[in-house]
Amino acid sequence: MKELTELLDRLLTAANLAQAVAIVVAVGLAWAIERHVRAWYVPRSESGMSARGLALEAIVVVSPYVAGLAVVFLARTVISAASLGTAMLEQVLRLAIALVVIRAVVFALRRSLSPNNRLKRFENKAALAVWALVASQMLGWLDAVKATLDSFGLSTGESRITVWSVIAALFAVSAFVIASLWVARWVDRRVSNIDALAPSTRIGIIKSSYAFFIGLGILLGLRASGVDLTALTVFSGAIGLGLGFGLQAIAANFVSGFVLLIDKSIRPGDVISFTGTTGTSTHGFGWVEELRGRYIVIRDRDGVATLVPNQNVITQQVINWSYGHPKVRLRLPVRIGYRDDVELALKLLLDAANDHPRILSDPAPVSRLMDFADYGMEVEVRFWIGDPAEGVNNVRSDVNRKIWALFRKHGITIPPAQRELRILEGNASASTLAPRARWPIEPTMDGQD
Repeated sequence: MKELTELLDRLLTAANLAQAVAIVVAVGLAWAIERHVRAWYVPRSESGMSARGLALEAIVVVSPYVAGLAVVFLARTVISAASLGTAMLEQVLRLAIALVVIRAVVFALRRSLSPNNRLKRFENKAALAVWALVASQMLGWLDAVKATLDSFGLSTGESRITVWSVIAALFAVSAFVIASLWVARWVDRRVSNIDALAPSTRIGIIKSSYAFFIGLGILLGLRASGVDLTALTVFSGAIGLGLGFGLQAIAANFVSGFVLLIDKSIRPGDVISFTGTTGTSTHGFGWVEELRGRYIVIRDRDGVATLVPNQNVITQQVINWSYGHPKVRLRLPVRIGYRDDVELALKLLLDAANDHPRILSDPAPVSRLMDFADYGMEVEVRFWIGDPAEGVNNVRSDVNRKIWALFRKHGITIPPAQRELRILEGNASASTLAPRARWPIEPTMDGQD
């Protein structure tokens, strides 16, 4: 009891109490500033790497720590002027300076590796982990902490895995991966500026370089931390077996994605559609936004992004409206009645196609009488457009509306599907009911079938 009383007398001095109050005030002020600054910054945050956005985010990140550091520095000055001891504040001041520096360095690393917010969630945790290690060294506790963590582990043959060895391996691997990402980003910037390479080739090189350098960084980090890489060969058979069975589809998609990047058949910005038949079908019509390792991103006219596995693009029929020459021919079949003038109908079909600004005049539109069907005569207008990426169904709709208007104006009927039973009197032939065609019929010489 006497020893406890003496300990409390040594701790509860005026200097120690003043220093403790200063530390509590500094921590509370830093916490309050962090909450208010982030609440102010979030609706005003700017994306990208602009100088203003970078400076503003850096101020928001370090301002709470700088405020706490300022409170500790001011308290040390005041307590020192009062001729009281400041040993505790001296130690806290050193730790606070280290925390500010580490937090700023981690922020700079995160911005250099990923300007977006993918790594932002781990930023504070990484900074605190590094600071805890540095603080242990500054306080002289690192050897004791290392010995304690080394006492917990398990032995596998001649090697021993401890908590400290795992932590050291994580730090070593993280350092090498960060260096690898810097090299990969440098390759990314250099390759992106090579205009002689196709966009799909640039994407393939960039993604391959990221995978290669990150994998190399992980292996070098494990090697630097003392891990015997030859032990990894034990798992190679299991990994190969897993790829052969459970990961077969995923591996096929990755290989297909690499093939798409290399052969340049589909590139970002292309307009494609998926269909089971050839021709100008617009089923699955959309724009290619991204080529990813496992899938491609297709944005349709409704604004919906569809993730199509790369294997489907390789193995199924895909119409690429942007591949090769841009001209495509569209065909619009129409049915007219047997009582209608077929020559007038063919002329009206040409009139409907000739008035559209997107329909090419060379080759010129043509109209054909295709078939004598059960419910009427099948006629068809054919025309070419030179910009299918701007849409195909809109041209079809415009021409169909014009055909409908012209047919109604000139009395051409579009018969519905129906069956009629007629009883003819005497020896009258059904062919006499049809109007006479203009003779002779001139042969077409435009070269289209």
